[in-house]
Amino acid sequence: MSTTQSTPLALAVDLGGTKVEAALVTDAGVVLPATRFRSPTGPGRTSDELQAAVDEVVTAALDALPTDASLVGVGIGSAGPVDEEHGLVSPLNMPVWRGYPLRDRVAAHVPAGVPVTLRMDGLAITLAEHWVGAAQGSDHVMGMIVSTGVGGGLILHGRTVSGPTGNAGHIGHVECGGFDDHCACGGTGCLEAIASGPKTVAWAQRQGFTGSTGEELSA
Repeated sequence: MSTTQSTPLALAVDLGGTKVEAALVTDAGVVLPATRFRSPTGPGRTSDELQAAVDEVVTAALDALPTDASLVGVGIGSAGPVDEEHGLVSPLNMPVWRGYPLRDRVAAHVPAGVPVTLRMDGLAITLAEHWVGAAQGSDHVMGMIVSTGVGGGLILHGRTVSGPTGNAGHIGHVECGGFDDHCACGGTGCLEAIASGPKTVAWAQRQGFTGSTGEELSA
């Protein structure tokens, strides 16, 4: 009888205002080569189109699961707000999804018994930095991600803190004094309305920047 153990892998899903990605990840936090897939999202997409994009990348990543590996869990990081307890998402930059059951829709693709966890994307990236990135060894971390929106997450005393609904640390919707920019959340002068990826690109273009994306501006 063979005693060979299968390699444990997790399915990672990242839902943002520009794209959704899925990939298989090892227990060392390494993305397995050739298992990362991306599909566009955005505020102009219908609910069916958004779900089709999620289905596409999740299915493609699962189809890439090696024969000598086992799927031990699924982690979803979504633009907020989220409802951790009920597995719902309401991404500000995707207005057709309000209280959308993303966790259950992803869970329908995986075998019964495989745990599926939903967290806000800012918390997910903070946990990643604490685990294998720049925040290793720090017990108290405030993480931020500047993308289509501005997300954030908290680690206190070495543990993630998501608050009663899953949105603690969502720093993108802290209002900044002296700005009257309108935000998709309904507020005025939110950090996200001023300094998100698209907003910083637009500002830079007004200063003479000739590029068109946040990646180009960062470079």
